[in-house]
Amino acid sequence: MDNLNSIQGKSALVLGGSRGIGAAIARRLAAGGASVAITYVQGAAPAQALVEEIGKAGGRAIAIQADSASDSAIEAAVDKTKATFGSFDILVNSAGVLAIAPIEEFTTEDIDRTIAINVRSAVIASRAAARAMGTGGRIIHIGSTNANRMPFAGGAVYAMSKSALQGLTQGLARDLGPRGITVNTVQPGPVDTDMNPANGPMAANLVPMLATGRYGHADEIASFVAYLAGPEAAYITGANLMIDGGFAA
Repeated sequence: MDNLNSIQGKSALVLGGSRGIGAAIARRLAAGGASVAITYVQGAAPAQALVEEIGKAGGRAIAIQADSASDSAIEAAVDKTKATFGSFDILVNSAGVLAIAPIEEFTTEDIDRTIAINVRSAVIASRAAARAMGTGGRIIHIGSTNANRMPFAGGAVYAMSKSALQGLTQGLARDLGPRGITVNTVQPGPVDTDMNPANGPMAANLVPMLATGRYGHADEIASFVAYLAGPEAAYITGANLMIDGGFAA
């Protein structure tokens, strides 16, 4: 990594960091010199495999079982990250769920879970991080381009949940700016992951909406997050930043 934007010696917690975009972010932060904690709900084996992969590459990582729907689990993950690494510098809220259905068919349970994972967890984690961070911390939410454009039916609740992060980001930037803590949301478009693969059933409809004509790669999102986590991005805060291949253009 460019030394001008080094995160060497920093510590990071990536909620939902055991797979997809979250895993790519964990790898990228570790490659930049940060010690990284990742959370997972189920599937300890993939999380541990990622920890071992980072370790073999010369990095330092731990895996923490934590359901992002649980306030106490999130707070415990923040505490464990700081206790293990000695500081708490970077929070990435990458945990998320996607439920698509006509609003008439959406269950209250699905609405509650979407809000709990996509919105409430970001609030709770940000609160815990703000208490744990010193000057110059970084809070980065992983939102979605669907906060600005939802071009198909069935996505109202998901879009609503990602739009909420925009307001949270702007408000937290005001709260934490005096401490040198920046807060931003990265809003990816369609990215090739197991949740929405580039050869999956949604791709035929989504690709024509992309100015680039292709899905994004998780590493492309991760590099953007790593930049925001570094010192060169200290003047960027309260921003909702698209990295969506022109989906919302």
